[in-house]
Amino acid sequence: MKRNLVKNLWVASAVLSMVGCGGGSSSGVEEIVTSDLPVEIVDTIDSPKSKLSQDLMNTLAYMGNEERLAYDVYNALYEQYGTEQFTKIATNGEYKHITAVQELIQKYKLSDDVNFTNIDLPTLGYMNTNIEDMEAGTYDIAAIQKLYDDLVAQGSASEIDALKVGCIIEVVDVNDLNRDIALAESEGATDIVTVFNFLRDGSYKHYWAFDKGLKNKGIVDGCCSLGMIEGVDYCQPDYPNTK
Repeated sequence: MKRNLVKNLWVASAVLSMVGCGGGSSSGVEEIVTSDLPVEIVDTIDSPKSKLSQDLMNTLAYMGNEERLAYDVYNALYEQYGTEQFTKIATNGEYKHITAVQELIQKYKLSDDVNFTNIDLPTLGYMNTNIEDMEAGTYDIAAIQKLYDDLVAQGSASEIDALKVGCIIEVVDVNDLNRDIALAESEGATDIVTVFNFLRDGSYKHYWAFDKGLKNKGIVDGCCSLGMIEGVDYCQPDYPNTK
């Protein structure tokens, strides 16, 4: 989540990190995690390298942070409410997404040693760190740190607000991935395209899981109840909805 919602939630599209692959084990969420990636994703990661522009390397690096934030927020909200959607999506979805991006970063050997702007935290250096060994809710990009804090606070108001946070995160993911995929396609980086399509397909499923959760709580319009916020439309009835 870095660009389309930057003005109202992130203010971070220009801040790119080479770290950010993982979530902390301090969340207390059950570690019943299946991290195995689909065969086609493994094969794609093992395929020859594409030639990446600096913009695409930056995008790849940032996406690790993006997926990690989703994982950490969902774990934090699960701790508070015990809502099934959060733990299932974190352990069965976001964990795999983090793994896929981390392995792509390792494939291209993107350095942990990066000069950041507007950073007020030390570099975490998570490129080669196991997900379980990373500290949940701690980031080396100030804007992402603020976003995590803001989203957890927003979700802490009520279980309904927590489910709406899930809608927000997934719409932002899709918006960013749409742009990222277009960039990768323009550069012929087929491995990045394949992995990012995998991430986007997951975000579609997660969006509908949160939509269903809201409707089960009596919010008839589900995620659409958020409407439009500062130019970002959270009502996405055209997202693929596979059962």
